[in-house]
Amino acid sequence: MIDADGVRAFLEPAHLEFAARASAFADESLAPRAEPEDDGAGRVEARALAEVMGSAGLFAPIGDGDLRAACLAREAIAFASPLADAVWALQALGLTPILRAGTEAQRERWADPVLSGRALAAFAMTEPEAGSDVASMTTRAIREGDAWVLDGAKHLISNAGIADLYAVFASTDPDARSRGISCFLVPADTDGLSFEGAQIMSAPHPLGRIALRGCRVPADALVGEANRGFMLGLATLDRLRPTVGAAACGMARRALEEALSHARTRRQFGRPLAEFQIVKEKLGRMAIELDAARLLVYRAAWTADEGADRVTVTAAKAKAFATEAAQRIIDEAVQIVGGPGVLAEHPVERLYRSVRALRIYEGTTEIQRMIVADALLQSRAP
Repeated sequence: MIDADGVRAFLEPAHLEFAARASAFADESLAPRAEPEDDGAGRVEARALAEVMGSAGLFAPIGDGDLRAACLAREAIAFASPLADAVWALQALGLTPILRAGTEAQRERWADPVLSGRALAAFAMTEPEAGSDVASMTTRAIREGDAWVLDGAKHLISNAGIADLYAVFASTDPDARSRGISCFLVPADTDGLSFEGAQIMSAPHPLGRIALRGCRVPADALVGEANRGFMLGLATLDRLRPTVGAAACGMARRALEEALSHARTRRQFGRPLAEFQIVKEKLGRMAIELDAARLLVYRAAWTADEGADRVTVTAAKAKAFATEAAQRIIDEAVQIVGGPGVLAEHPVERLYRSVRALRIYEGTTEIQRMIVADALLQSRAP
């Protein structure tokens, strides 16, 4: 179960009830599912997971705009299944631009299918030469009468090949760089949109490349205002970064529990590992880092739910610290478990493969630290 009491100061009574339900569902319905054996099986499982979680109402916090509940959902889901967490994340990333800036017709068309898990969403921003430097994207969108025509390529796109809807970011004014990017809704069956192949991760995760070749979408596919897509994308990432930290905490908590269980039962030199001072030091440090990460995550979510216009800095701190701490905690768990911890069937080995990407996607740790430093320097400007 989620340790809701540890962050109770940031939660309402309804959050405590939701945390209990989310944890129970994740433990009973997600944890027992077998990890897919290959990418093809992972893609099938991703759609099944979306339907299961949608039926259980785990995507509801996305539509409700309740960031604390969203963090609780991801923490519970990631504890049980990193793949299920990835599915949750993509539903949020693909739908949030619509909820923030979309038209009523766009929300009516896509909100319910995504929130129910009947439709899979994708967030198509990254390109081979445009990762952290989003302004360098080369995908273009040109207005032709009552339509937009998109040309370009995207890679490292989660849900590529299985998504029903892509939120595609493209340059509508190349000379303006970041001030000339727009966001478009492109259904997967749109002529000119093609899946170019899977990109295989070490942990199960449907990732791949898509191409847009003369991909024509109606004028009303534009989300928000033209040339405002960069800010919409940043606002979406700001909004969801605390949930990435929450997912990291869920994985770290699972690793800590596995390490604790092993330390109590594994005997070496005539006594349990838990009686060795160095193992106690590791376990203590892991628990302290996890608590600190969770407090930063739920502070950021609380700040957003309280109505703050921007949570850029608090979200950056939460994501950077929580994902880095989770990497350290899981690494220590592998060390405590020892040999079995590097075998593919062991939970800590799966967590070790899964957590690494969290330090990169939705803004690398280095980018988050730059955000924090820039804010600090501005606040101390002479």
